[in-house]
Amino acid sequence: MPKEYRTIQEVAGPLLMVKGVTDVAYDELGEIELASGETRRCRVLEITGENVLVQLFESAAGINPQTSKVRFLGHSMELGVSEDMLGRVFDGLGRPIDGEPEILPEKRMDINGLAMNPAARVYPEEFIQTGVSAIDGLNTLVRGQKLPIFSASGLPHSQLAAQIARQAKVRGTDDQFCVVFAAMGITFEESEFFVESFRESGALARTVMFVNLANDPAVERISTPRMALTAAEYLAFDCGMHVLVIMTDITNYADALREISAARKEVPGRRGYPGYMYTDLATMYERAGRQQGKNGSITLIPILSMPEDDKTHPIPDLTGYITEGQIILSRDLYRRGLQPPVDVLPSLSRLKNKGIGEGKTRADHMDTMNQLFSAYARGKEAKELMVILGEAALTEMDLIYARFADAFEERYVSQGYTNDRSIEETLDLGWELLRMIPRSELKRIDEKYLDMYY
Repeated sequence: MPKEYRTIQEVAGPLLMVKGVTDVAYDELGEIELASGETRRCRVLEITGENVLVQLFESAAGINPQTSKVRFLGHSMELGVSEDMLGRVFDGLGRPIDGEPEILPEKRMDINGLAMNPAARVYPEEFIQTGVSAIDGLNTLVRGQKLPIFSASGLPHSQLAAQIARQAKVRGTDDQFCVVFAAMGITFEESEFFVESFRESGALARTVMFVNLANDPAVERISTPRMALTAAEYLAFDCGMHVLVIMTDITNYADALREISAARKEVPGRRGYPGYMYTDLATMYERAGRQQGKNGSITLIPILSMPEDDKTHPIPDLTGYITEGQIILSRDLYRRGLQPPVDVLPSLSRLKNKGIGEGKTRADHMDTMNQLFSAYARGKEAKELMVILGEAALTEMDLIYARFADAFEERYVSQGYTNDRSIEETLDLGWELLRMIPRSELKRIDEKYLDMYY
């Protein structure tokens, strides 16, 4: 039976100080029992001698230091996992919120996980088809990769996330594929949108959802992504599935981290975020990947809205250092009605070269990708010149490129949120657009592919 302490000294916001405590460890779970018999969960944040600082998972309202007692449970936070989690919706602490019964766990796993040994990692190199041309064709997602989406407030990142979760598949294998979806600090309306969107398309059957709403406590937001990654590790490395983890919105997670850091009176770093935020984000992102000797894999798409559309803000800045590229959504393209408004020029997937080509997508993929980037960049320059100097000042070739850039945005980038394009359709559409440009200009494509497709 855990030892009980009636030595609560003070309550400050979500934090409690308990005196005279022995034999507890950092991050250990505890329970606070109120005089009414109600219990609330907490965890150990700091130990100074026999003084222990604990952090509440629920509100501190109604806790009377004189009549409440604390007991420590001897383990850190755990999630009971089993394959029955597929098709279910949980809150940020792993409790079911879909009206169905609790699951019977195969085993219980510590949500903080263990770092993957870098020497045991397998290099990501298998193509994942998302059905979105701007990603598949130009910024290809590879199995085991971490590829964030940089969005901004008001941009449709939720629709894009739901589209990728519904459409993503690993081609050419019969391996099981599933999605773990973690939402942090979202509104009830957004939460309903995701659940309904997955339910309608039948994708819910292969999805595990963890939903933390904006009015849930900040500390629950800290555990939500870790719950999701723990479920993903079980499904990937114990059940041999290929798991795509989508997290939205990392900005809300970082704000919760800042809120708790401020309550602990820690020295703030850039913009008030704690100095250890880089380490904290890395401990989450680095749980994705592939392991030697294991069939499954974890591919991670974190979504973050950049405050003030600023990609030098600490959250996108630190995320970009840890992950392998980024997909950037553009407010300008969104205003012009492109769906999804993916800005392909500053977007980047650092592993795309490994996941494309003969036997993975198609032999002409690399060449057409380079040519499309080059032609689109030149078309954008021509359009900027047109704004300054007028159309009459442009050469015939510049006008061709300007027309290409418009057609590329309207047909290739903009495809709607329900259109699921196979990689062949995406590549064929790329060729169709490249035929607007004279063959002599296509210097980045091998002659044999020009003969086959042009």
